[in-house]
Amino acid sequence: MEQRHLGRTGLRVSRIGLGTLTWGRDTGEEAAAEQLKTFWEAGGTLVDTADVYGGGEAEYLLGHLVGGLVPRRDLVIATKAGSVPDPHRRFNGSRGHLLAALDDSLDRLGTDYVDLWQVHAFDPRTPLEETLQTLDLAVSSGRARYAGVSNFSGWQLAKAATWQLAVPGVRTRLASTQMEYSLLQRGVEREVLPAALDLGVGLLPSSPLGRGVLTGKYRDGTPADSRGASESLAAFVDPYLDEPARRIVDAVVTAAQGLGVTPLHVALAWVRDRPGVVAPIVGARTSAQLGAALSVEALSLPEEICRALDDVSVPVHRYPDQDWSTL
Repeated sequence: MEQRHLGRTGLRVSRIGLGTLTWGRDTGEEAAAEQLKTFWEAGGTLVDTADVYGGGEAEYLLGHLVGGLVPRRDLVIATKAGSVPDPHRRFNGSRGHLLAALDDSLDRLGTDYVDLWQVHAFDPRTPLEETLQTLDLAVSSGRARYAGVSNFSGWQLAKAATWQLAVPGVRTRLASTQMEYSLLQRGVEREVLPAALDLGVGLLPSSPLGRGVLTGKYRDGTPADSRGASESLAAFVDPYLDEPARRIVDAVVTAAQGLGVTPLHVALAWVRDRPGVVAPIVGARTSAQLGAALSVEALSLPEEICRALDDVSVPVHRYPDQDWSTL
């Protein structure tokens, strides 16, 4: 699998990442092992997790498998901290919480360091400089090799990345931002992606298949074994089952039929090759599903197909994104 630099850093990652959102909850050890082996054998390196996935079980499962199944040196392990199961405070970016969470992650992962440590979300209750200084501490102590953020808006990302560039050699450059991005969710193109491109921050798209909807599996109803039928994930899928989404999915299916590939391949290739994108993060229920996604490696969409998909899925962005004098 092709390797790409993560932002303006020396870290290289596979251009498809393996997501572990369901590990330890819906995905057991055997299925997780099969997925990790399939991913590694295909040349994949970037494995994304978080301290809250499965209540910590995702990290524990990954740590249990690394070493015995796949060599640690062959993987780029990325985890996150900052989300908390507190209805009154969903995010905690304080120094105390983040450093304690990192230590707990390392313990569950069974490793001395993570390759990429990400702040899971912006915390408005903690001064941003405190959160960013914590990233510096993690890297300078060797517990993290690179640092990034997740779910930051455009102004939040620009402020954070600029702060880290203010004193080169003292502060840790932000390597990445992880955001939802797909043909069904192009909101990052408004401000996040321009900021990332300008500041050298690599984009790691989550839910690149539109929470599974872009595979076309929901066109004729909700399959019983799908996330849309899951009690815990149905509300996650439902927003993408409306009429505008149906038109986009129909266009993806038409393109796939014309190219002799699957809708999954078309949707994944589209987001993988967007400007600024480093590696879409793909989650799968089975190793067979993961293998199907990884087989997109050989596919590049023709220019006319990309333009057609761009047109059918284009978000409405007017002022101030367009020149005000033309509106």
